[in-house]
Amino acid sequence: MGKTAVHFGAGNIGRGFVACFLHNSGYDVIFADVNDSLINSINETPSYRVIEVGTEGTSESTITNYKAINSKTHEAELVEAIATADVVTCSVGPNVLKFIAPVIAKALDRRSTDLTPLHVIACENAIGATDTLAGFIKERVSTLENHDKVARYANSAIDRIVPAQEANAGLDVTLEKFFEWVVEKTPFEDIGIPPIEGINWVTNLQPFIERKLFTVNTGHATAAYHGYNRRKATVYDALQDKQIMAEVRGALNETKNLIVSKFDIEEDAQAAYVDKIIKRISNPHLGDAVERVGRAPMRKLSRKERFVGPAAELAENGQSIKYLLDAIEMAFRFQNVEGDDESKELAQIMSSNSPEDVVSKVCGIQPSEKIHPSLVEVVKRVQEDSRED
Repeated sequence: MGKTAVHFGAGNIGRGFVACFLHNSGYDVIFADVNDSLINSINETPSYRVIEVGTEGTSESTITNYKAINSKTHEAELVEAIATADVVTCSVGPNVLKFIAPVIAKALDRRSTDLTPLHVIACENAIGATDTLAGFIKERVSTLENHDKVARYANSAIDRIVPAQEANAGLDVTLEKFFEWVVEKTPFEDIGIPPIEGINWVTNLQPFIERKLFTVNTGHATAAYHGYNRRKATVYDALQDKQIMAEVRGALNETKNLIVSKFDIEEDAQAAYVDKIIKRISNPHLGDAVERVGRAPMRKLSRKERFVGPAAELAENGQSIKYLLDAIEMAFRFQNVEGDDESKELAQIMSSNSPEDVVSKVCGIQPSEKIHPSLVEVVKRVQEDSRED
């Protein structure tokens, strides 16, 4: 019997990044999703292409040996698949983890302890996403006794830019050539590390997660929010603006200072990494709309995310956060954007709360923290401008 992986989230990241690695490593992939038309398309299409683009050219690979299950209407079938799978991965967004946990918990209740424990890896842009998913699962299983005999959980850091796709792309996914998928190996060492090609297995994941989140995601979102407020169409267009490029470099210089001091990384190495990231997000082949990159501003302004997370730590250390505050202000101005519910929720919160309450509700920052007065001033400025409009 071959190896099987169940992947929650059949979107572009799921099909183009995670499933591609699993397929290339010899796994049969079962996609779990709730989008009927996407599920039907997957089950009716025997293969799709993953197209990697970069300045050095384009390459393609063909993905086969997969199927899709609707987790809403065919839960029993999905439970059976997970109960006997080798690996479960997901790319659904951090806010959706609580919704996929119940079906995994049901499968673990049925999983035989004669099998190798299920390897669970959440592939999300969030710190400790697998821990979060594990917490939701453990709330749902019938017993936690011998739980480590049916499942093991490893956090991961993923890094690959997958832009919005052409309307007629079908299942094909176009993405950048560069990738990084780092997973902590300690939870799996005694049961066997799953043979997934392309993963960098490490003992200490935190430096990789924070370096990626506070460089790639901070830089990408900074360009998007400044670009949106300057009426740029794409991240590429935004980065052709010298003032926006200066804001992005300024923000990443500030996060560089944190990463270098916190993880004892060589400053030259992190500076080179920053240059590489700016080159990547400036890729003209990835026409990424600023609205898409900026979507979900509430999450991106939260306590452990790409702006407030590093800025709060830097402020505690008495270091400069000027450019991060600029980016935070632009994110707070990302309101009532068509197709983005969080931007509408942000607008409602901004219009009906004091600056202090906004900072608490959106950013999770308390008055005792050194960054608090600066964030209050940012919010106050955005609110005043909204009233003038």
